Parts: sequence; C-alpha cells; structure tokens
Amino acid sequence: MSDGSSWVGATARQISRAVRRGDVSATQVVADTIEQISISDPSLDAFRVVRAGEALSEAEKVDDQEDLANLPLAGVPVAVKENTAVAGLPTWCGSAAARKPVAEQDHEVVRRLRGAGAIVVGVTKMPEMGLWAVTDDGDGPTRNPWDRDRTPGGSSGGSAAAVAAGLVPMAQGNDGLGSIRIPAACCGLVGLKPGRGVIPAELGIDNWFGLVENGVLTTTVADAALGFAVLAGREPAKLVEPDRLRIGVSTRSPVVGVRPDEANLGAVATASKLLVEAGHDTVTADPPYPVSLGIRVLATWFASAYRESTELDRTRLQPRTRNHIRLGKWALRSGLTGQAPRDAFRERSIKFFADHHVDLLLTPALAAAPPLAEGLSTGSWRRNMSASMRYAPYAAPWNVAGLPAIVFPVGLRPDGLPLAVQLVGPPDSELLLLAVAGQFEVRNPWQRHAFG
Repeated sequence: MSDGSSWVGATARQISRAVRRGDVSATQVVADTIEQISISDPSLDAFRVVRAGEALSEAEKVDDQEDLANLPLAGVPVAVKENTAVAGLPTWCGSAAARKPVAEQDHEVVRRLRGAGAIVVGVTKMPEMGLWAVTDDGDGPTRNPWDRDRTPGGSSGGSAAAVAAGLVPMAQGNDGLGSIRIPAACCGLVGLKPGRGVIPAELGIDNWFGLVENGVLTTTVADAALGFAVLAGREPAKLVEPDRLRIGVSTRSPVVGVRPDEANLGAVATASKLLVEAGHDTVTADPPYPVSLGIRVLATWFASAYRESTELDRTRLQPRTRNHIRLGKWALRSGLTGQAPRDAFRERSIKFFADHHVDLLLTPALAAAPPLAEGLSTGSWRRNMSASMRYAPYAAPWNVAGLPAIVFPVGLRPDGLPLAVQLVGPPDSELLLLAVAGQFEVRNPWQRHAFG
C-alpha cells in the first residue's frame, strides 16, 4: 500500500495477496483506482476510455468468488492498450479514423488477465495505428509523468504513462518495433517483449508480418514475471537466481549515423558494472546489424500500415500516417517484405550468441531523451520518422529476429528523466532475462513512480 489508506501505488503482487487473504476487497482497490484516475489522468491523457461502472461491477464478482487462491491477479486493476479487443468497447487503434467496431469478445490476452482475477479499468491511448514512437492524437498528446513536456514513448505510451503515474500497477501493451520497450525506457518501467509464439499476439492483418508480441508494463520485476506467466498461460513461478553468465555488451546503433548520448552510454556502463558485481562476466560483442536489415525494417513498417488501412477511410487519417501508407503500397510491390530474409536474420541473431559464447546481450534502451510531446501528430512525416528513429533505434532488430528482450531502469538522466538498458536473449530466455533484471533491482533499486 502506498499510504496506509489507499491501494493506489501498490504492486500487483501486493494487491493480489491482500485480496486473496481478505485484507481488502477487490471493490475497494478498484474504487481507489478509479478515483485516482479521475484526479490524475486529465493532466496525462493516458486513457481513451475508463470503465468505472463496469470495473466496479466486475470487482464485486471477484469478491463474491468463494475460492480466490487460484487467481494470481485477484482484484488487480489493469489497463489494456486500445488496439487490443475488450468486449463491449470499440478498438480505437490510436484515432477515431482508425477505430474498429465494438468488440464482441475479448482478445485472448484480455481473457487471460480476467481469468487470473484482474479487473480491466480502461483502455489506454496509442499513436494512430501504432506507427510512431510517440503517443498523440487529434485530442492532444499523452504526457510522460516524469516530465509532462515529454512523450511517454510509443506505441504503448498510454499504458506506460498510466503505470508510471501509479494509476494501475500493470498495463498490457504490444511491441511491433519496440512499442513496449521504448515506453518502458521513457517512463522508468520494466517492459518485456517475449519471443515469437510465446504469448498470443494476433492483431490486425497478419500481425505486422509477425513482428508484434503482447506483454505487460510494470514497476517491478516480480510484477513483470507475474504478468508474463498469466499472458503465457503458465503457472506463476519464483525467479531463480541465475548461474554465472557471460554477457555481451554493445552500444553500436542499428541505425547508421545514430549514436547514443552520454547519458545512455553511462547507463550501459553502470549496468555492466552491476552485472560484474552480481557475479557475471561481460565482453564487448556487437550483434549483426546489416544495412539490408534497416531497409527491410522500414519496408515492413510501411507495408504494415498499408495493409492495416485497407478498410479505413484514409482521407481521415493524419498526414504523417497517409504518407506512411503511400510508401507501404510501394514496399509491398518491392519484394522487401518477404519472410525468408526475416528468417535468415533470426538464424544469424541466434548464431551470434553461440559464436560469441554469450548468454545474453546488453545494449542501450534509447539513444537520447524522449522527444517533446507537443506537435508531432500534426508534424510532417519526415519529422516523425527522424524523431522516432533517432531516439529509439535499439528495439526493432529483435522483433525481426523474434527474440525476447527486456528493458528496465538503471537510474536517472541529468534532467531527471529515467535511464534504462535493454537485455536480449536467445529463444526461450524470458525467465532468465527477468531473473537478471531482478538482480539489478536488488542491487540498484529504482524509483517506482514519477512524482510531480
């Protein structure tokens, strides 16, 4: 509990344990959450819709259950990203122009959250069609709780802002080219992108050529592990302290001409030192980032927008989105979006770990501070592309490779914004990534919420 009288700011594990023990009702927890959202969200604009009445009714049903022992998220308020179907709500996808009809049933990940006892209190905002690393729409930008002049990142920016502000302890997001990890880095959170096929991820037409994965954003590693287990359909398990690992360290950017700033270089140096203090070995090891990878990532990004817009009135979309779509039509015809090159990069990435004899890879999470929140939704396509690629180049390769990756905080920038690093692993290393992140959390505890 955050202050002895309200459950706002408590972790998911704290809430679920208290509800299962009967120390507090799910209804009280949700009532506290709804009240805090009404106070705080007007200055953040994290939520598209708040389900106040429905959430309280669903919390009462959790309280009425005789046996709560098998509900790992009993009474936990959660938020869901607005491109993920929640029964009874439209699936907004970042703007009224991209909105889909009212969903008749929940997406599978929402079903799993509810099945674990979680209460969906609302859906969170994202940029139009999830295309940008900043979260804004025609109503205005979503703001970073650490600095309201800055973006919380994208595309799961509303989810990240809601968690960082303490409005919910856990929020669902999805990650196509970094859309969980980038907001986690911007907002000082833990964000895990699972490997390919671990969590149900069907969204839109062919799921951005298979690049998108679902996950959660949380303030602690324990909550991240709990959310991962629920979404993956597994029994929650205690993380095991890892044996001595050999971890590759690289600050090389996947984007030619982009270099991390001093603060992000310092974050990697701090993380490397903490790894050694935890008993691991580090070695410089640059992963393969061929120029062709960047070209194919751009082509797939464009083509995904084109395919996802086939049933929309494109004239109502933002100018930056329409330009993306026009390039997507060309990209589909170019032959640059084929599956074979993505499979080849996946194999090359897996081979990287074997060739360098490393268990995990450490990189910066971002290359620069989060951009200013204002003006990007109405700005030019070129300005948006430059902003997204220059501050957040490190996430996308691991969607192409389909490998798991986690972002977590390591401190603060000189301007007070969070600093973070990324760890990447081979297939099926999600629990190892979480365990190593947990070692960081013990040795270098971070501030769980933004204040101010």
